[in-house]
Amino acid sequence: MSDRVTGEQELEEHGPLEAFVEASRETLKQVQQQLSEIELLIEQSQGEVDKLAQRNSTIAARLHQIQANFDTVPREDIRATYEAAQDLQQRLFTMRGQLEKLQSDQAHLQQFADYLTQVLQLLEGTVDLDLGDGAHIGAATATIEQVIHAQEEERRKISRQIHDGPAQALSNFILQTEIALRLFDNDPQRAREELVQLKEAAAHTFNQVRDFIFDLRPMMLDDLGVVPTVRRYVEAFRDKTGLDVNLVVTGTERRFEPHLEVLIFRAVQELLGNVRDHAQATQVRVKLDLDDDLVRATVEDNGRGFDPTPVLEGGEEEPRGLAALRERVLQVGGSFEVESAEGQGTRVWFAVPTAA
Repeated sequence: MSDRVTGEQELEEHGPLEAFVEASRETLKQVQQQLSEIELLIEQSQGEVDKLAQRNSTIAARLHQIQANFDTVPREDIRATYEAAQDLQQRLFTMRGQLEKLQSDQAHLQQFADYLTQVLQLLEGTVDLDLGDGAHIGAATATIEQVIHAQEEERRKISRQIHDGPAQALSNFILQTEIALRLFDNDPQRAREELVQLKEAAAHTFNQVRDFIFDLRPMMLDDLGVVPTVRRYVEAFRDKTGLDVNLVVTGTERRFEPHLEVLIFRAVQELLGNVRDHAQATQVRVKLDLDDDLVRATVEDNGRGFDPTPVLEGGEEEPRGLAALRERVLQVGGSFEVESAEGQGTRVWFAVPTAA
């Protein structure tokens, strides 16, 4: 009851926007504390993964020796080595999964902290303005709704990808392992073939998981910056789609504010995803122009094109996520343009200022 009274008193004394700002500050402190704790857990998990990976390399070398002398090594030694390898790989897979989960949680928390910081920077400059018409509160609410919608949509997409990819593959791993164990005494050659197939499938699934992690939050974005990350993403995009993608970078390569690097990378990522999913293009041109106080990015394709009016007018029926992307660019003081027509390809460009 007292908490409710306190909340009502805050609203009466400070107004809803001031109370929201204060709550956001407190939430940001909690998120920063969680980031410190998860950083320690990541460091500990990484150390354990490194130890297991080293032991895995040792036992892998032993397995190669066994394969080279399969007919002379005692069956009990073979069985013991394979069981040890299977147990170690399972532990390593589990620890890597735990580490990736921690890193994913860290990325989400950092994204949330960055968002709260930006919200506070925006709202702290408006708390002294006249809020009688509720315009600022409405704008803040709309922004929050957009962020929540974008987060949930991304989670749904990742959930579907994991369910259709790694989760299904793990079920197959269990089945193949059981088959190999049953065949080990009666048909060692067949068991060996099953293990080889299992290794290939595991390698393929591991690459899938790495792609998911890169799409979710590429670590090199924090380490090297937006330009190397875009280069790496364009190369991977070209390899996976078979499209003729050309990247051109002009100006002086350098680091930018973290939120700008995330915005630029996510924008290019989303625009290329639109080309892959909707454009039916054969050629794509990506350009990054790095001026002293401005970054311009262009994604142009020779696909089927579309009517850009819903984007330019802020229509709700726009299906490609361009309206939300345009809104994010405008919120940081940038500009966003779409040029397209049916059968004439699409050219999307945006520019964001790098100066405070």
